[in-house]
Amino acid sequence: MRRPSASAARAAAVTILAAASVAACGLGSAAAPGTGTSGELSGTPITVGVSLSLSGASKAEGQACLRGYQLWAADVNNNGGLLGRPVRLVVLDDQGNPDTARANYTTLMTTRHVDLALGPSSSQLTIPAARVARKYGYALVEGSGTSPAVYATRMSNLFGVSAPAAQQLVPFASWVASLPPGQQPETAAYATADDPVAVPQVQAARAILENAGITTVYNNAAAPYRTTTKAALAADADQVRAANPQIVVIGSVGVPMVAAFINEFRRLRFNPQMIIATAGPDQGQAFLKAIGAGNADGIMVPAAWSSGSPNALSHVMVQEYVAQYGDAPGISGDVAQAYSAGQVIADAVQSVGLSQSKIIAFLHSSGAQVDTVQGPAAWGRYEAGKPAGENVRAEHFIFQWQAGGRFVRVLSSDGQPSPDIEAVKPVWTAG
Repeated sequence: MRRPSASAARAAAVTILAAASVAACGLGSAAAPGTGTSGELSGTPITVGVSLSLSGASKAEGQACLRGYQLWAADVNNNGGLLGRPVRLVVLDDQGNPDTARANYTTLMTTRHVDLALGPSSSQLTIPAARVARKYGYALVEGSGTSPAVYATRMSNLFGVSAPAAQQLVPFASWVASLPPGQQPETAAYATADDPVAVPQVQAARAILENAGITTVYNNAAAPYRTTTKAALAADADQVRAANPQIVVIGSVGVPMVAAFINEFRRLRFNPQMIIATAGPDQGQAFLKAIGAGNADGIMVPAAWSSGSPNALSHVMVQEYVAQYGDAPGISGDVAQAYSAGQVIADAVQSVGLSQSKIIAFLHSSGAQVDTVQGPAAWGRYEAGKPAGENVRAEHFIFQWQAGGRFVRVLSSDGQPSPDIEAVKPVWTAG
């Protein structure tokens, strides 16, 4: 099976010319700014349906995914379309509600009869979306559903492009475990929200660190946080501080939780040697504004992508993002996840057409691999009864904020550190 070159993948890569008007739970399509018009290409548009959290508590992630899909669509349409036809994105707002996501995908597939489907903006929404897609015979390619629960559904029509959640903190834990005596921290705390993506990451890291002899002094695994108000999280941060760990692992779901912990640590003048969070520090300017730019130094986060990635396809996407929205350092990883999902479905369509059964068979075929802005994506042969949908070639890294607002890749998938990794986090600034 062929492996597309960077130029071929970019040309076929997928972006949708017309994006969506996004009233709450409203359906529609309209030209996205800067993406051209469908009149520039002939033929009936290929419609791509997606449900995203464009309002509600998870709207930041949903809106970032929408930008990724819009950029993908614009790229496709500016490079000849898909099968020579313009691509049009049809979007519904699920407000972060799984039942709404289920209803939205049902509407997209049975009422709007979209040609293709792409995934929503979280693991919680991906499962109902994929089940609806399976019911109606659609392939669902997605970038945000990385929890073990997603793959445990064993659906042959599901294709995740991002690194599985359970693997994402492994490079950090493996690196810490390899540090020599005198440099290796002796104690660690694990504070996680009750979240299907955060929990498996924290569990995997704790197992490795405990096996390396690092003592757990705080762990809320038996009762992960369900109340995530700022006051409740500050009280949780107080408990972590009382245990006085050298490493703090935060199983967070976004910027607000990380900011609540960090701002409380600052208030208490508690400065651990290492802090890593599962989500939040990867959100660029939103994270820096929440805690103060100088306070980000030394904080780590797992990610499969950053705006400084050397990937040639990523470089093109970043240029397009900056031209449309500005602020390259502040690009959310959700943008790349969505864009990658689009690249995969586009490559499959260019290879086998719009038949859903052929798309699914193509992506499961031996040797099939798609190059994306996040790196290679491949799934291998589907085997009934086994977890399915994991990208078996997924790359993932650990990034660290460093002085000057730099977001630096410091650990590779195998836990090998870069020369400039900071093993001791700087003290908090006054600001």
